[in-house]
Amino acid sequence: MTNDLSAADLLSALKQQLAALGVAVRDDGPLGLAGDAEKIGAKWWFGGRKVVFKTSCRLSEADRTVHYRDVVIERSWGIPPPTLTVETTTTSGWKRSGERKDVSLGGQGGAVDYGRVRGAVEQAVKAAGWTFHLEGGRLP
Repeated sequence: MTNDLSAADLLSALKQQLAALGVAVRDDGPLGLAGDAEKIGAKWWFGGRKVVFKTSCRLSEADRTVHYRDVVIERSWGIPPPTLTVETTTTSGWKRSGERKDVSLGGQGGAVDYGRVRGAVEQAVKAAGWTFHLEGGRLP
């Protein structure tokens, strides 16, 4: 059952959905959203490491399509702390799912679920009566 939401209503629903998943959302043009969330962070005297999840959505009213992009970016500086990383991933085309957990000295670290946000956005878009289009290989 679809709701056939307008673009403004869908943008509002997507903002709420992304915020509920811990993504800091901001407007990106009249029919777009962008957001990011720092999921993993570890520092010590000699340097540090952080992993940031970034996403963007752009709505096309003409064909009622939501163009979605996401990426996980890891950055480090100096000598990053020794870290134990456990990662499980499944890749099919441009769709990547799985999870990564990091634990470093002092209990710092965190976890990132690669497909959780994308899956929630895709479900919300389809429930609204719109088409979800993943733009793989392009940065948000």
